[in-house]
Amino acid sequence: MSLGKAIFTIGGWTMASRVAGLAREMLVADYLGAGTISDAFMVAFRFPNMFRALFAEGAFNAAFVPLFAAKLESEGREAARQFAEQACAVLGSLVALVVIVMEIAMPWAIYGLAPGFDDIPGKIELAAELSRITFPYLLFISLVSLQSGVLNALGRFAAAAGTPVLLSVTSMALLVALAPISPTVGHAAAWGVLASGVSQFLWLLISMRRAAMSLRLVKPVLTPEVKTLLKKVVPGALGAGVYQVNLLINTVIASSVANGAVSFLYYADRLNQLPLGVVGVAIGTALLPTLTRQLRARDLAAAEQSQNRAMEFGLLLSLPAAFALTVLGHPIIAVLYEHGAFTPADTDKVAPALAAFSAGLPAYVLIKVVTPSFFARHDTSTPVRIAMISMVLNIALNLALMRPLGHVGMALATAIAAWVNLVLLSWRLHQMGYFSLDDRLKARAWRIVVSCVVMSFVLLAAQKALAPAWAVWRLGTLVLLIVIGLVTYGGAIVMIGATNLGEFKTALRRKAD
Repeated sequence: MSLGKAIFTIGGWTMASRVAGLAREMLVADYLGAGTISDAFMVAFRFPNMFRALFAEGAFNAAFVPLFAAKLESEGREAARQFAEQACAVLGSLVALVVIVMEIAMPWAIYGLAPGFDDIPGKIELAAELSRITFPYLLFISLVSLQSGVLNALGRFAAAAGTPVLLSVTSMALLVALAPISPTVGHAAAWGVLASGVSQFLWLLISMRRAAMSLRLVKPVLTPEVKTLLKKVVPGALGAGVYQVNLLINTVIASSVANGAVSFLYYADRLNQLPLGVVGVAIGTALLPTLTRQLRARDLAAAEQSQNRAMEFGLLLSLPAAFALTVLGHPIIAVLYEHGAFTPADTDKVAPALAAFSAGLPAYVLIKVVTPSFFARHDTSTPVRIAMISMVLNIALNLALMRPLGHVGMALATAIAAWVNLVLLSWRLHQMGYFSLDDRLKARAWRIVVSCVVMSFVLLAAQKALAPAWAVWRLGTLVLLIVIGLVTYGGAIVMIGATNLGEFKTALRRKAD
């Protein structure tokens, strides 16, 4: 499959999963609102997700996919299967141990993640109770991550990319079904999270069987290959999951800012995650096996070409999303979240946080483009060193901006830290002689920016002109604004020369080297 086609395959499925995720967030906002119960659930959901993003999804895939792909190419499917079985056994054992320890560590672990909850009676205890329900989700989703890595290395991107749809559908079903009979709606939402992990795991079991790569249960043994994998996973955890680490820091600090601050940041981040997941994750997932094959073939020119085109795709899709979320943030939040327990006052709190997160969206996406170049070369130490710098900066900016800007300052701190992380990664990659911007990317980057500015001015004018319609029919007005933005940006990038439709079609057809 060509790089362009792989990106759009993954991106299409991820878009479906993010739309389903938005439906889930709308339902959660309707049932939980933004307050004590929602804060407790957000922490209970983020706790296992933080471990998943750091160790299972980010660092594990970054280390596992190149090793599995190399094994598959050099020794065949059976050897690759045996390596995956041992990796699964060791990963499952380690994660199961982590789950047991964290179950025992409640509620003390909540004091470390959200110390500010102690100011409200019962909030720590509720968060701990919900976390005990959600934490086993980590085991299932970690195994899903390994299954996804195997399928991606085999070029079967669709099955893995579509699994988050099951998360949303299962979570919504359980929330609606259990809310009337649960102690709180937070308990119903927590059980939905656990059930979604089980459903994703079972779905990929079927997908693995269809790919003739079913993994047997074996005794965990630290083979030389597994030891190599673990050595690459440990330092890569922070490098691949710096965004999640920064969000964790935000959660710790936000718990002390105000009741509801954790929820404000959560809702804003979920909207920001839509383009990040569709664009950034899709590009990074498709690029890693492509770069691995090209580097093994010592085709450095093709690898650099892939890197530049992936960066071009990233800019072309993430920059307009960042501009649009900033300009249309308030109406988007009002339409999606403002019902049930979620009030207009909550919308006013979430909108500026979304704008702040969006300022870093292109950086988040391009980090997903740059880091595969390190991972494909089995270099996990460089990203982790740069991640540490970014995290220290994020903490400092959080503390500096939380007093004058509140929770919005924390979102802005994350965005600034992401840009610094991207600049340092790109500079180091260039310094090592592995990457440089080609003439096509240089010529088109500024055109993409100009197109986004044009789109933003048109949207601001349209938003003002459609104010009377907004008062009558919010959803219809928002849809019209989005269509205006898409048409304006699409026309601008073609007229200014930021892209070429013919090249788009070629990218979708061409086979990767």
